[in-house]
Amino acid sequence: MGVAYMTRGQVLEIGPLHFPVIRILIAVGFVRVILKGERISGGTNHLDWLLTLWAGCLVCSSVFHTSDAWILRSGLVWTELGSYFLFRVFIGNFDDICHLFKVICVLLFPVAVAMLLEKMTGNNCFAMFGGVQVEVSLRSGHFRAQGPFAHAILAGTVGATCFPMVLFLWRGDRKLALAGMCATSGIVIASGSSGPFMTALTGLAALALWKMRRYLRMFRWAAALLIIALDLVMKDPVYYLLARIDITGGSTGWHRAALIQAAIEHVNEWWLAGTDYTRHWMPSGIYANAIHTDITNHYLMMGVYGGLPLMLLFIWVIFAAFGIVGKALLVNQNAPIERQFLIWILGSILVGHVTNFISISYYDQSVVFLDLLLASIGTLPATKPAVAPGSREIDRTEQRYVKFHRSQQRTQPSLTPRF
Repeated sequence: MGVAYMTRGQVLEIGPLHFPVIRILIAVGFVRVILKGERISGGTNHLDWLLTLWAGCLVCSSVFHTSDAWILRSGLVWTELGSYFLFRVFIGNFDDICHLFKVICVLLFPVAVAMLLEKMTGNNCFAMFGGVQVEVSLRSGHFRAQGPFAHAILAGTVGATCFPMVLFLWRGDRKLALAGMCATSGIVIASGSSGPFMTALTGLAALALWKMRRYLRMFRWAAALLIIALDLVMKDPVYYLLARIDITGGSTGWHRAALIQAAIEHVNEWWLAGTDYTRHWMPSGIYANAIHTDITNHYLMMGVYGGLPLMLLFIWVIFAAFGIVGKALLVNQNAPIERQFLIWILGSILVGHVTNFISISYYDQSVVFLDLLLASIGTLPATKPAVAPGSREIDRTEQRYVKFHRSQQRTQPSLTPRF
């Protein structure tokens, strides 16, 4: 609720430190965890440690930047790593993930109604909390609603990445699923941005491969070969396909493609530990910052923050999450079909995020939905597989679970940490 209903304008300022609502809620969450002695279900795994390593690299790389860079980075770590580990504590099994899907369907419905009204009237009702503009941005004669989020694309991203969740609920609770479908699609439509539409389509395309999941390896190789072939036959680099995508009208796909090219041309400036000046990369700057251009690419933003080490660590986290999903599917291949489909949906949502990273960098509270997804995926190794009734594969499934769990579990010290 803090993420979905509260803007960044509601903030507690203590000197140079800023604590918006979500960071205060994270602090309260850790107090609860400590007082109740709660721990991560199944212990930590390699995804937890990779994210911790990424956070450490983000903070440590601040020594190569301006003197106050560590304040911004510490805040990012508090929000992203803090919310991730809280979700890892609170999400312990498949039932918890299903419950979260239901909660999100209900939670986003009022946001969708408010954003659709914003798109029709041009007034943002969340502006009363500060942090967002009262006057809604206008492009090609259409309002682009942003709701409580920092940008319309980020608002649409939340709806697009949550859309696959409602499809899982369709067989069990169609009324709730229909409400969630209206909420998530309404947010995407109200945002009036091509990026969220493409994210939703990508997630649906990944879901469409569910019936052909046994041929997933072949599809991956085919996609890689297709990209290589396009790069060979196209006059421009393959990433300039972004410039041709315009679903809502007035898309800035060319800017995103040119940004990638500019980052490659200036790689000597940021590859080691990032850079504090990117204004000369593009002919246009950004209103909020005179020394940077608009870094509309989450991968490149990692590079600007901490160079190739931080970018590669972030990509490693994504690969590790996909690896957990793949192994969980293998372990649960004799489990009920609903459980297998839930695992597939988590992977499909991650596919949506991965493609969306090319068109926007997450810099507001919407990043918590990514942390929620990664934490849900991180729960899979600790969740014992259920075997379908009457199956003769019980012993074999148990062996796969033990092997999977041990492969993800780190060597525990004599005193197990709380987090």
